[in-house]
Amino acid sequence: MADATVRLCLWSGPRNISTATMRSFEARGGCAVWDEPYYGWFLARTGADHPGRAETLAAWPTDADAIAAACAGPAPGGEPEFFQKHMCQHMLPELDLSWTAACRHLFLIRDPAEVAASYYATRETASPDDLGAERQLTLYDEIAAITGRDWPVVEGRDVLADPAAMLERVCGALDIPWRESMLSWPAGRRATDGPWAPYWYRRVEASTGFAAPQPSPHALPAELEPVVAACRPAYLEMRERKLTPAEAD
Repeated sequence: MADATVRLCLWSGPRNISTATMRSFEARGGCAVWDEPYYGWFLARTGADHPGRAETLAAWPTDADAIAAACAGPAPGGEPEFFQKHMCQHMLPELDLSWTAACRHLFLIRDPAEVAASYYATRETASPDDLGAERQLTLYDEIAAITGRDWPVVEGRDVLADPAAMLERVCGALDIPWRESMLSWPAGRRATDGPWAPYWYRRVEASTGFAAPQPSPHALPAELEPVVAACRPAYLEMRERKLTPAEAD
């Protein structure tokens, strides 16, 4: 029997609207979600001291081969669609990405100055590797080569400004039907949220849809200016590839 599962991989850096996007796809109906499949592996591999480290290592898989097989496998619960939220900074270069050939892909970007300020507000540290912009660009090129095609890139701010138009464009680019149900969801935590949710998901847990874009509430510390400068070229290159509402048919 042919494999009919539609696997959808989101590739984002931190402090973007990645979790809200996961909520949106889950609200489609018939779509299972997996929150940051490689986070446990990343923590075990690097020893990084992130908020919720112990809880994540206790609950999340740490075997890269098993994670890859699950990402390319059937959706939990036998659902027809399987959305996976991947963090670019977790995907160290040593990982085998051949499993991505079985998936469709969406890349989510945000200005690194806003990412750095928001990330620093929680961890009081931020490096170019933490923000993942350079790794995201490399992942885009690697996955495009593996799959033999380019994939849609969207900017979080554009989705917030016009969720219906942008998500309809995304669905078209991923060859899945657009559903208006993607625009709203119930507030609260999910069983599918990662164990790190108490440290990072306060705003999304209170949300019931995509909020209008607002200026960042976090100032950028001067010490992070070199971090932002290191990330900006990769961000700008990805930005050249992004979908916009103006490109709608």
